[in-house]
Amino acid sequence: MRSIEVPEYEVHDEVRVDPARTALIVVDMQNDFVKEGGSLLVPDAEGTIPNVRGLLDLARENGMKVVFTQDTHNEGDPEWEIWPEHAREGSWGWEIVEELAPLAGETVIRKVRYDAFYGTALDHLLRTWGVETLVICGTVANICVHYTAASAALRWFEVVIPRDATSALDPFDLESSLRQTSFLFGGKVTHVENVRLTA
Repeated sequence: MRSIEVPEYEVHDEVRVDPARTALIVVDMQNDFVKEGGSLLVPDAEGTIPNVRGLLDLARENGMKVVFTQDTHNEGDPEWEIWPEHAREGSWGWEIVEELAPLAGETVIRKVRYDAFYGTALDHLLRTWGVETLVICGTVANICVHYTAASAALRWFEVVIPRDATSALDPFDLESSLRQTSFLFGGKVTHVENVRLTA
């Protein structure tokens, strides 16, 4: 074993967002990743449910757009050659956890790769809604959260990641991903309670 120190990055005490121009993206909070018995269980994912729920409440109460991503695979998907079978469409593991169930009218993006923009209408929807800032949370921090945040930043969306509403398979993966978000993308890392609305 060898220790590697993650370079420091800023964790903002306050991040203000305009609800009219902000969307909350809840990434892959599905049974296979979050719940006991899931085929790719992320150890800390279930513990983030209350914080993700807090962000959902904030968004819903203030007219912010909400988007859920739903990792979706079927027989023959090449991703199952990298990872064990997971998120098979129609299965229990594929479903978004009950505690965070989308409301009628909220958008669910079924995605086939890590990046929620890849092969989906996400960019089109965000532009149509006039969204400029994305608050991104969920799992897995250095995989689907990270590549969605990266893709958003490359499209010049402002990116905000509340670290306590995000989980990873390993603490190092979480820290290195957040550092990259801050360092490479100019994104803002914060905590759920520090996401505030503009007046």
